[in-house]
Amino acid sequence: MSQDARLDEERATQRRARVLGMDYVDTSQIPQKTLYRETLTNQELYDLKVIPIRNDQNSLLFGVTTTTSQQAIQALRQRFLDQRVNFAIISDVGYREYMHLYDPPKQVVYHDIALNQAGSTEQVGQISAMLEQVRADDMLAYLVAQAHRLNSSDIHIETQVNDVRIRLRIDGVLHPIANLQIEKYRVLISAIASAGNVSTSSNEAQQGHIAQKVKMADGTEVDVNVRLETVPTINGMDVVMRLFNMDQSMYTLDRLGLSEAERAVVDQIIAKPTGLVMVVGPTGSGKTTTLYSMLNSLNTDERKIITIEDPVEYQFPGVTQISVHSTEAGNDDSFADKLRAVLRLDPDIVMVGEIRDMDTAKTALQAALTGHLVLATFHASSAAAALTRIAEIIGQNPLFVSAIRLVMAQRLIRRLDDSSKQAYSPSEAEWQKINEVLSTLPQGVEHPNLEGLQLYKPTASEENPYGYKGQLAIREQFTMSDALRQLLENPTGRVSTQMIEAAASASGMLTMLQDGMLKVVAGQTTLDELYRVVG
Repeated sequence: MSQDARLDEERATQRRARVLGMDYVDTSQIPQKTLYRETLTNQELYDLKVIPIRNDQNSLLFGVTTTTSQQAIQALRQRFLDQRVNFAIISDVGYREYMHLYDPPKQVVYHDIALNQAGSTEQVGQISAMLEQVRADDMLAYLVAQAHRLNSSDIHIETQVNDVRIRLRIDGVLHPIANLQIEKYRVLISAIASAGNVSTSSNEAQQGHIAQKVKMADGTEVDVNVRLETVPTINGMDVVMRLFNMDQSMYTLDRLGLSEAERAVVDQIIAKPTGLVMVVGPTGSGKTTTLYSMLNSLNTDERKIITIEDPVEYQFPGVTQISVHSTEAGNDDSFADKLRAVLRLDPDIVMVGEIRDMDTAKTALQAALTGHLVLATFHASSAAAALTRIAEIIGQNPLFVSAIRLVMAQRLIRRLDDSSKQAYSPSEAEWQKINEVLSTLPQGVEHPNLEGLQLYKPTASEENPYGYKGQLAIREQFTMSDALRQLLENPTGRVSTQMIEAAASASGMLTMLQDGMLKVVAGQTTLDELYRVVG
């Protein structure tokens, strides 16, 4: 509290004391405050709302506030009959200052979440108890800091009947870390809603973004940069916070794990940047990371690059980035509107956060046909399904076929921990699965040597109880070959996803299942993990 505010508080308290006909003490003028701990216990000081200010052999002076009850005053007179008991009004701020001395706040010790205990009853209890002691901003900063430390992709806050569960998604799998009481959850959710500009009383799903620095009670500074997704449930508002990585060096093509063939195609597109590049997959499959890595490689002083995103997830120097709030009422076509406006600014490269509707799809394709490179994400289950969905959105249009340069679909699967993985000989059923998939590899793809094949399984260690460490992408991608072009330009009938996939495979495309199986044979992941992700 500032000195002026404190002076106003004391003057107001003095006026109230005069009205009540009681003495008044300005505790701010007592530099050395004596604590009389033997007079009353801390709990009695809280319950009675009084402070012993002076206590000698003959007299006792209590400071009381305007909310101290008459019953408390009478009880103290009866309790200290051998002393002359007097009372003086003090300000609420003065009372809190004294209580801060009598009962100083406990220092919070921020425990690191141990991956080898994630989900254990002991750690969940420890972290839950710690979170109950800290303020809302510190709770948010602590959760974000721990999520970054554990390489977690997002934080889930889930309301339940009696409490609220907090989980971290690590390498694609959720792990419980804490349970909050409902009252503490309300404090946290209010702070999150305020920072992310969403409403706690909305009956609709909402999106927000939090970007702030928080200095925690122990002096630690945390960059909180998350995308916020909220949805009302029968027990309250659930929240998912997607973490953004602020390190630009993470977004490079070298870190994407592209095969030689995949990298050659991407390098060819970057060398002649025109046409449409689509990266498809479900939420959390790494689509935006892939596009940002391409964008980072294209970012030079000679090119004008503009992005249209909902929201802007990472800020690149030298790139014009536009945030679009397409979830606002009456604003469903904002992506297409912004894209048309952007094209009038003469960009070389445009990134569209997501193609969601016919207008955006048509505008993106027209831009790709007129000499721009358009990078976009799209929700589809596979690369072939992306083309059939685009065709459904814009109808039969032979121009869109010539606009598309690359369609890439991807999923993220867990990578085996090389320091603890254990080799074993595959069973008959596993051999059958491997041969069934690898026998369909397209021509031109080198078939791995399966003689003496050893598979690997995850093994728990003291540092890593799950046996997996990090994630890797399995991909399928194709460019517009002659066979695909003829198929898509055929006006005689409807083209199915299976027909497109067959034509792409005949042109050399590896499916995600085939790509994943090659990674299983190479000892990078497991069959169980592959089929968990691709089905």
